[in-house]
Amino acid sequence: MADFDLAALLSANAYPGRGIIIGTSPDGENALIAYFIMGRSVNSRNRIFESFDGGMRTKAFDESKLTDPSLIIYNPYLRFETDGYCADIVTNGNQTDTVYYFMKSDPSDPSSFAKALATREFEPDAPNFTPRISGVAYYGRNGRTYSYSLSILKSEGEGRTCRRYYFDYEPVPGKGHFIHTYKCDGDPIPSFEGEPEQISLPGTAGELASVVWNNLNADNKVSLFVRSVPLHGGEPEDIIINKNN
Repeated sequence: MADFDLAALLSANAYPGRGIIIGTSPDGENALIAYFIMGRSVNSRNRIFESFDGGMRTKAFDESKLTDPSLIIYNPYLRFETDGYCADIVTNGNQTDTVYYFMKSDPSDPSSFAKALATREFEPDAPNFTPRISGVAYYGRNGRTYSYSLSILKSEGEGRTCRRYYFDYEPVPGKGHFIHTYKCDGDPIPSFEGEPEQISLPGTAGELASVVWNNLNADNKVSLFVRSVPLHGGEPEDIIINKNN
């Protein structure tokens, strides 16, 4: 399968919505993770990312302009740690917490990611019925240095039923997978279709942040989170970019 060019994918799409990227640096030494949010409304654009110990949250940039926090204020990223392994959880909604608590309740259960998302569905924002996208990067689980999974929960039949899709990956140096909520802009906005897009990745968190941020639509982009995790020892690197500074 030929890799997609990440810059081209982003620059050609005015509104991919929210997106998750997980993969591996070309030298195979680092896991790379990215999550971005976009917005068309004042409420959606009025946000920033803010880190805290063990995770990252969205919050209103101007609290006086916040109208409905239900689908825009959440923890996009949480770090899970146990004696057996650790994991980085990243999603586009409060299902981050759901996945975290399922992992915490039974750290030895390899199916906790899917079990957690089986309790959730797409967002109740008719007529868009925005998909819930989720990803987990695992370190040291089942004797593997690193692996990752992605998922999308989509509406079927204009919100009548939910279809749940899961994708598991072994790392390949220089490659990653990209999933986003929307296929393109529209009214209603069409949901993402098919498997996560296989992309080529740069070598560092800074390079990945530059590629993503510089190619997202200038009017609609809101915030970006990028994380690089050394797979053989060392401190992770986190980058947050907010359009609202």
